Amino acid sequence: MRSLKIIAGLLLLGAALFVIVGEQLTGASANAFVNAQITTIRAPIAGQLRLLDRPVGARVSAGDPLGEISDPLVDNVRLADLLKEQSEASAEADRMRSLLSSLDRSIQQLQDRSAAYIEERKRQLNAQVDAAASLTEAAEARRRLAELGLARAERLAGSGARTGEALERARSLSEVSALELRNARQQNTIAQIALSAAERGVFLGDGYNDQPYSQQRISELEVQRAELQASLAAQTSLLDSLDARIAAERLRVNRLSSSSLQSNVNGLIWDYNARSGEIVQRGQDILRLVDCDFTIVTLSVSEDVYNTLQLGTPATFRLNGGSRAFGGTVTRLAGSGTATVYENLAISPSERHLQRFDVALHVPALRENPHLKCAIGRTGRVFFEARPLDWLRGSWS
Repeated sequence: MRSLKIIAGLLLLGAALFVIVGEQLTGASANAFVNAQITTIRAPIAGQLRLLDRPVGARVSAGDPLGEISDPLVDNVRLADLLKEQSEASAEADRMRSLLSSLDRSIQQLQDRSAAYIEERKRQLNAQVDAAASLTEAAEARRRLAELGLARAERLAGSGARTGEALERARSLSEVSALELRNARQQNTIAQIALSAAERGVFLGDGYNDQPYSQQRISELEVQRAELQASLAAQTSLLDSLDARIAAERLRVNRLSSSSLQSNVNGLIWDYNARSGEIVQRGQDILRLVDCDFTIVTLSVSEDVYNTLQLGTPATFRLNGGSRAFGGTVTRLAGSGTATVYENLAISPSERHLQRFDVALHVPALRENPHLKCAIGRTGRVFFEARPLDWLRGSWS
């Protein structure tokens, strides 16, 4: 019986030593804490800063307003110059349109005058044709009478009843009547030619011109109108170009006169680099935000443990004061004294941390837990091997 008690005691002692040694020799971190990426909101323009009243540590979502910057003294000289050019170009375009309207009225008046002239000229030529026809008929009648008189004079002269002088007068009268008839026919032909040409728009007998003055003036004004229309089209294109440039310049001035600040991450307000009412310069740091979607665990380990790790090594993170274990993987092995890797992180390492070997851990469960997603600075420990009492810790969890 006594031997059984001794054996049982030795077994308990061995189990206790196994647990103690296993717990102590398991590869673990000296310290570990929840960390996250820092993003800096900078001034897009220069001006006076107005920030919304939010305390440090307030939660923000992507797109939430943070404040605005206004600059009432923004440089708008270029916009003023463009507006002046637009005003001058618009006035010139209006002048051209006024000239075009004046030319259109003048051309219409000349066209009315030309139409009246053409109508009256045709009536005149028709009258001339009628008069020439009448003269031709009269000359034809006189010629017939002269021929009858000449025939009678020749009969009388042959019978001795008339003298040779009378016969000569009859012959002269017949020749004159024939010339008058030929002249009348020529005038009739000329009148017909002038009327036919007028029907085609060509007027004869007006000096060296084949058109009336009003038609010639219309041609000159139509040339001027075509030139003015081309100039107006060019001026209109210039105005369109100025409108586009003015719109772009207005947009630039509006952007420089005021600009809103918005959160670019889902996270926390970490600290302020400027306060409301200050005059800030373009590119100046305004505030810093913690990106809670980029939560990681940073830790330091001994050199022996560090040399056993590699990217992707599984690990377990347990918060101090908590019983739940979070699975993760090694995502960065930075080594010893690597302070620069913490420049864009919320929590900077201690001097003791830098004396050891730095490791970063990706723990997805932390990002999925709404209570721990932004638990920046919470501490714990990371274990890289299984421990004898993990089954008991799991049952407590």
